[in-house]
Amino acid sequence: MTVLDNTTRFLFADSAVRGELTQLDRSVSEVLSKHHYPAAIQPLLGEFMAAAAMLSDTIKFEGTLSLQVRGSGQVRSLMAECRDNRALRALAQYNDDFDDRGPILGEGQMAITIEPKQGHRYQGVVEINDSDLGLAQVLEGYFQRSEQIRTRIWLFADQHKAGGLMLQAMPQSASESSLTGGDDEDDDSWSRLVILASTLKPEEIFGLEAETVLHRLFHEEPVRLYPPRPLEFECTCSADRSGNAIITLGAPEALALIEELGHIDIDCQFCHERYIFGADDVQRLFSPSADDTLN
Repeated sequence: MTVLDNTTRFLFADSAVRGELTQLDRSVSEVLSKHHYPAAIQPLLGEFMAAAAMLSDTIKFEGTLSLQVRGSGQVRSLMAECRDNRALRALAQYNDDFDDRGPILGEGQMAITIEPKQGHRYQGVVEINDSDLGLAQVLEGYFQRSEQIRTRIWLFADQHKAGGLMLQAMPQSASESSLTGGDDEDDDSWSRLVILASTLKPEEIFGLEAETVLHRLFHEEPVRLYPPRPLEFECTCSADRSGNAIITLGAPEALALIEELGHIDIDCQFCHERYIFGADDVQRLFSPSADDTLN
């Protein structure tokens, strides 16, 4: 069976419309294998991962794009991020008495955050209520209101895989619009492509190569595909980062914990990697030379 972990950008030669097709396999499985999430949460995490990867590839930048939601339902918070258009991770925190008969997210807010390695951080916030709208519809509304970009998104996920398809109408100058026939022709092209995209089935996006999927959907449309970008699960935790977290406690509190427990354990919430610092390790963190070795 083909393992698909990539996102593919494409353009329609005869229409001012661009698209993105995202397919996640092993990356979703690795995220879900780190936690014993209830079955109802697993597809939701997959959708968020697919959306983060898909949106990240539409922005030409080096940095991190994250989707984070805090709601009043059974899931207290959920986040997914894509770093440098390739590295994915995700996490959900939910009630101890989780009951999937109630709202999963409920009412709340979702933050879309872009943190470039160079430049300014950007964050947009939208209201959510998963009893009314799913993630795809919330993101469509965000693009329409905040970016004035006509957008349609389809998201698919189960307990093993996830995927997403996005179409966006590209802005045109007045001269370009006159050459293509104006707004009426743009509207007709957009409506036709949306109808065709709406026929996408889960088994197609989960099991077929991107080129095959797009040919099935738009076989009468000239489509230009860009090289797919590979995606993978990757956590950003490290011994250095954990050491820096201990430094933020301050020497008195850190040394008090060592005296009480004999060591300090730091567990990564994302990947469950454990970093153990003994008395000598903590002493070195606060030594004058520590600044030269820690990031």
